[in-house]
Amino acid sequence: MATIRPFRALRYDVPALADVVAPPYDVISEAERAEYLARSPYNVVHLTLPDSESEAARDLADWRGTGVIVEEDEPSYWWLRQDYVGPDGIERTREGLVAALRVEPYEQRVILPHERTHAGPKEGRLRLLRATRTQLEPIFLLFDGTIALDGLGEADLAAEEGGVTARLWRLDAEFGNALTEEIADAQLLIADGHHRYETALAFHEEDGTEASAWLQAVIVPTDQEGLTIFPTHRLAQSVDGVSGTPIDPPGDTLPGLVLYREGRYELLESEGLDPEVVDRLAPGGVRYTPYAREAVAAVDRGEAEAAFLLRPTRIEDVWAIARRGEVMPQKSTFFYPKLTSGLLFLPL
Repeated sequence: MATIRPFRALRYDVPALADVVAPPYDVISEAERAEYLARSPYNVVHLTLPDSESEAARDLADWRGTGVIVEEDEPSYWWLRQDYVGPDGIERTREGLVAALRVEPYEQRVILPHERTHAGPKEGRLRLLRATRTQLEPIFLLFDGTIALDGLGEADLAAEEGGVTARLWRLDAEFGNALTEEIADAQLLIADGHHRYETALAFHEEDGTEASAWLQAVIVPTDQEGLTIFPTHRLAQSVDGVSGTPIDPPGDTLPGLVLYREGRYELLESEGLDPEVVDRLAPGGVRYTPYAREAVAAVDRGEAEAAFLLRPTRIEDVWAIARRGEVMPQKSTFFYPKLTSGLLFLPL
């Protein structure tokens, strides 16, 4: 069973919260990192992408000591609402519960992964977690059910970042107890944050304390219109031997898995989900973009030999794969928007 609890959050106490928040560490480029570091001496990127782990630990301790970051008086659950416009131009709202989640090994089948991970990012995250003893960014989990909260009033915290407005409300104990029972018997699926979850498992294994058994999670019910998965298209430097049936330029809804190169579109025969098909084709020098037009433009500019244009993976397919104990290729899903970093921290 999934074990969650309220937590005494660390949070910023600054005049403009928008100045200190940022996207998750793994989607920030070097140029963007420099911009966030310059935005404020207290921006969360100083902690999530520091020059060194010891510097992050020192900054966090200093900010707590000077009151830039404060600790809540009481443990609380929080409710997160994100208002956003997706890559398709449609306005949506996505909501979820923010809680401390007890880490469980995957073989317990309580927390389910759906994508493969790589060792490199986990090594860096583990060093940072050792140094700060703080869960600096939440992971994003799916709950196959419904949670709806109305009449929340004015938000306790709010910040706009990258076109996404995030609002947070502290929840009364009555709400929290009901939500704990609702989720207790559920399996939870990692939508985003596989590396951070596996880092938390590794840290708890070596640390051995009760405090290290917990991480910060945003648990998002799947039964809401604001939960969407967009595709992540592939740009490839080489696609030896891959060919398909020529087609006219497709519209926003793709007829299948499409290959674009030399100004031509080709429909590829595909058995299985699009990310799995591309993975089997093994193109070389792959990089990713959520925008089909950008993928096509990159090929036209000569920055890649070809682009694979993918259809979105359905949420029910992600659940089915995870429940079978299988995983998908990296970046098979693009849950938009990302969770904003810097709203709440979980001290261990």
